[in-house]
Amino acid sequence: MIQIGLLGCGTVGSGVVKLLEKNADAIAQRSGDQIVVRRVLERDKDKCLALGIAPERITNDIEDIVNDPEIDIVVELIGGIEPASSFILQAMRQGKHVVTANKDLIAVNGKELFETADEHQVDFYFEASVGGGIPIVYPLKQSLAGNRIQQVIGILNGTTNYILTQMSRKGRDYHEVLAEAQALGYAEADPTSDVSGLDAARKIAILSSIAFNSRVTLDDVYVEGITDITPEDIRYAHELGFVIKLLAIAKEDQAGQIQVRVHPAFLPANHPLAAVNDVFNAVFVQGDAVGEVMHFGRGAGQMPTASAVVGDIIEIVRNLKHHTNARIGCTCYEQKPVVSINELEAEYYIRMRVTDRPGVLAGIAGVFGNNNVSIATVLQKSSDSDTAELIMITHRVREQWLRDSLTVLRGMSIVSEINSVIRLEGTQREAV
Repeated sequence: MIQIGLLGCGTVGSGVVKLLEKNADAIAQRSGDQIVVRRVLERDKDKCLALGIAPERITNDIEDIVNDPEIDIVVELIGGIEPASSFILQAMRQGKHVVTANKDLIAVNGKELFETADEHQVDFYFEASVGGGIPIVYPLKQSLAGNRIQQVIGILNGTTNYILTQMSRKGRDYHEVLAEAQALGYAEADPTSDVSGLDAARKIAILSSIAFNSRVTLDDVYVEGITDITPEDIRYAHELGFVIKLLAIAKEDQAGQIQVRVHPAFLPANHPLAAVNDVFNAVFVQGDAVGEVMHFGRGAGQMPTASAVVGDIIEIVRNLKHHTNARIGCTCYEQKPVVSINELEAEYYIRMRVTDRPGVLAGIAGVFGNNNVSIATVLQKSSDSDTAELIMITHRVREQWLRDSLTVLRGMSIVSEINSVIRLEGTQREAV
């Protein structure tokens, strides 16, 4: 019998208890031993009692778990940085293996956690921290370990994907769809972490660290959210053959430099990620040997996330049975530079409002030309007798050069407003 200590009996913790009980026989066969919850750390005892957990197995003192010699595995599902970090470190120092779904903690404090796990020769598994029930950490660490990973691109936040999907299908305003997502439970009362891109940024920091064998933290990730995306941008994207998605992007170039960013992007309508809608997540991986693969599924929710947590528990139990724990530790054995967003080379969609008179387009094109920005496509949409809307797609250009151009244009009397600047991703012209 393998006994676990569960930290937190909230949404995911409850799911783990349910799954371990529901599939107990199959899990025992697959892992090689029976797995039981010995202790639960939870202040709200009613949550545990509702799951049939005996009162004597519920505690609000972490010492009852980390100092219990009968507990082999600690499963951390309380979230946040503290006290989760301290609890995990205590458990590792007592020789206990750890499973977590805590993306915030790994993205910020991963170095200390991995070093402590290595020092004490314990397993530290975190599949559920990225993509909920979608297997992606294990494939990157093991199944694709023979590849040089060239890029990882993901739709890693269900809330923002739902919002953009509804805006795209029905031409609705961002704030209207956000309110609906909150009413349906797809968005939190405070959706800042999701809509600002921070949730996806934490996840891509974790994935890029694994994919490129070099530590990437949240501070290394360039982040933009979706709050400025308008129905007009979505309409023009469709007209030009694109969809707008909030993408988490990590790439390594031939020189060993890494770019890691989260932002809305124009994605070709025929790209595999373009068909990922509503609350679903997906991760698109390109390796030099495997080519292109995509992992798709529910990126959050009680049971999908519990599925990933229990999968990690089973793997640790197998390791315990065969005395092979700590086989795969931290994979960040290199130190690769993360390049600034200003050095990015990409294509861009630009929407601006300008004075509607002869010579204006030539003046704008001149500013772009002076800053090495080449225009691939121009659409002009008249909006009233005095102004017109210009929609432009650039050729590949360094971001700093584009920003320099826009700074000049904002100071010109013929430019009333620059409404949107959105990067393109996954186009045919892009060389990886």
